[in-house]
Amino acid sequence: MNSNKFPHLLNHDLSFVLLMGLLSRGIILLAMWGIAPFLPVPEGSIPPEIGFQSFAWWDGEWYLEIATQGYSYAEDGQQYSVAFFPLFPLLIRLLMSVGVSPPLAGTFINNLAFFGALWLLFVWVRPRYGGRVARWTVVALAWCPYSLYGSMVYTEGLFLLLTTATLWTFERGNYTQGSLWGFLATLTRPPGVAMIPGFFWTAWGKRLSWGAYGVCGAIALALLLFMAYCGWQFGEPLAFVKIQETWGRSRSFDLADWWRILMYVVIGVPNYDAGYIKDWTHPLIVLLIFILGGLLWTVRHQFTALSSYGGLLLVVVLWLLGGDPFLTLCMVWGGLYLLWRTRHQLSRPVLLYGVFSFALILTSGRSDSSERLVYSIVPLAIATGLTLHQHPRWGYGFIGLGAIILATLAIRFAQQLWVA
Repeated sequence: MNSNKFPHLLNHDLSFVLLMGLLSRGIILLAMWGIAPFLPVPEGSIPPEIGFQSFAWWDGEWYLEIATQGYSYAEDGQQYSVAFFPLFPLLIRLLMSVGVSPPLAGTFINNLAFFGALWLLFVWVRPRYGGRVARWTVVALAWCPYSLYGSMVYTEGLFLLLTTATLWTFERGNYTQGSLWGFLATLTRPPGVAMIPGFFWTAWGKRLSWGAYGVCGAIALALLLFMAYCGWQFGEPLAFVKIQETWGRSRSFDLADWWRILMYVVIGVPNYDAGYIKDWTHPLIVLLIFILGGLLWTVRHQFTALSSYGGLLLVVVLWLLGGDPFLTLCMVWGGLYLLWRTRHQLSRPVLLYGVFSFALILTSGRSDSSERLVYSIVPLAIATGLTLHQHPRWGYGFIGLGAIILATLAIRFAQQLWVA
């Protein structure tokens, strides 16, 4: 893609980042407030609300509970708020102290952090890979359907901003700032500890100063402080780990669960649930898609446009067939492939952070929410930007399809239906 093909506005870096963020957030707002309230209410959902409370369902309700009532925990098999880390609800509480309503405070903080993450990621990527890769990286982060959670009362935007800041400052050798951002990132979500192996290995291999090891210590300190709080408040330092069992999470790789997700896509949910192929329509269509995909791959050099747009069409059909399970497979296993594919282009701390983040997700004992958690791995956005830069037609399709799926997920979220 020639950057000169962009309109003048898009050639201005900050304008481009803001435009990508505002357009993608505008689709979310339109879907939640302009479309969802006027649709028939699906069975098992509620009539959508027009207001900031509509941004605070599911995990958002837990964060608001912590901000307004504090933490809770008991060993009785029920779910409690100690599963969620404290920085985000603390920031919500801070805005509440000046009169901002809890849902508005959470929405504002996460959206502000999301836009900050887009800009900081652009600033970080541009000197290393060039402006076009930086723009495609912003596109990847803004138009991924699970960027929905960069605008809800969730921690995706804040975690992306803080992990990006930590990785960027570490690579620049600013270990004091890296320690601060790493500490705050882990206070936001425990997967922040996945940055430690890459930092430690880099510091050891390059014989960096003790400050580099200090970043690792600051990240670990955040975890230790929350453990100390849990021990003081509830008499159980690992309360935030033990409570994960009530959400069905454990420290294991559930092969059967991932096989189920794959079969949902390949043969269809009714066939898998029945235990045999009672309707051959779904698997035959999938087989045809793979045959056509193989043919398009063999002629990709002779018919570039045909193979690109034809491949995108096949992806759309697979999404229509496979639904959420297809998106889960794309995000997790497709994301892992992109990380491997671009491994030689990523720096050691960035690559290792991505690898260990995927390892934490895949050994969590369940596939639920894995697609959302993968979205928060900033090295994946860079890997996607590198790939879309090489295949801009895929990038245009990514924006179009991403916008459609983003709108459908936003409508479902507004209806309090499970998304991720």
